[in-house]
Amino acid sequence: MASQILIQFGEAVRARRIAEKLSQEDFAEIVGVHRTYVGMIERAEKNITLCNIEKIAKAFNISISELFKDI
Repeated sequence: MASQILIQFGEAVRARRIAEKLSQEDFAEIVGVHRTYVGMIERAEKNITLCNIEKIAKAFNISISELFKDI
């Protein structure tokens, strides 16, 4: 069972990605990861590393703290 923080983080990433009108595939390309990895993050199946959190924040052009503000 996924921890609550992984679920909340995945939901935050998905909501922001959708708000930016990006598919998982397009977002993955911007971040520099595989499309399935983005899906795994959004479904809370992956315990993401700090390095990848940083990549995601940069892809959204926001700070890491901004990515966590609603969690």
